[in-house]
Amino acid sequence: MVKSEILSDKRHCPACDSGAARDRGEKNGYEILACRSCGTIYTSRVPPPQSESACDYESYYTEDNLTPPAFVFDRLDEIVAEYSPYRENNRLLDVGFGSGVMMQAAKRAGWTAMGQEISRTAIEHARSFDFDVFCGELVDAKYDDDYFDVITCSEVLEHVNDPGELAVEMARILRPGGLLWATTPHGKSISERLLKLKWSLNCPPEHLQLFSISGMKTLLVKAGFRQVKVFTQGVNPFEILRTLRGSGESSESNGSGEADKEAFNRTQSSYQLNEFLTKSPGRQALKNVANKVIRMSRLGDDLKIWAVK
Repeated sequence: MVKSEILSDKRHCPACDSGAARDRGEKNGYEILACRSCGTIYTSRVPPPQSESACDYESYYTEDNLTPPAFVFDRLDEIVAEYSPYRENNRLLDVGFGSGVMMQAAKRAGWTAMGQEISRTAIEHARSFDFDVFCGELVDAKYDDDYFDVITCSEVLEHVNDPGELAVEMARILRPGGLLWATTPHGKSISERLLKLKWSLNCPPEHLQLFSISGMKTLLVKAGFRQVKVFTQGVNPFEILRTLRGSGESSESNGSGEADKEAFNRTQSSYQLNEFLTKSPGRQALKNVANKVIRMSRLGDDLKIWAVK
């Protein structure tokens, strides 16, 4: 029997604010819930900021993950080229910029690229490239209303305690008609459905929510975006096969999700797969077909978001 109830003493769905959820089990000391309304997966609680139980983003970035493979730069140039119709005041902000490669791509395309991060390691790395970046939460940067043409937010919304608050702030500082481009893991992907709590992206306290398509649309419309398009992309077959064969171990021992990363390096394997598929026209064509199928199935591991204010 599936446990289902109104969880009045627990966190409501971070996407649609429903209090009705199914209990999915426990991982890393966190109870995992599935919203009965929109299907978003989320933790029943969030760690207090700066607490020992919160994810340590000061040590999140290292020399290894601040320098992605070369093919990533080519793909980002293609993505940034798609922002051109939204260029008006020429300002672009990358929220949670990480390695800073999106800002670098935007700068190559002639944008005035700025960024926000909470990791000082990432901040210092970005400043070595002379980028104008803010260290701290986005709301504390106090950018002017309607300031940016484009805001990018890649793999951030799953990490924050209050994604709705972040979405509202991004809408405030984006000009009317401006674009929010974002990515985040998909809570109803084929990997989540097959692997459940063994999926490496189901990793509290690093990831506190994994959005569904409908949940993400609800969140952004409520935040003030009027045109929201969300579709899925990408599947990591290596992780699915590895885990289903019994070699992928999920850990509940240290509360950080680090043991999951040690058991399976999802980022590295994704880089290897993408690099392999882009090395020849035939492989690229195969990748394009696979992406179309994934997009039509709505089962991809990642959500890709285009939202216009």
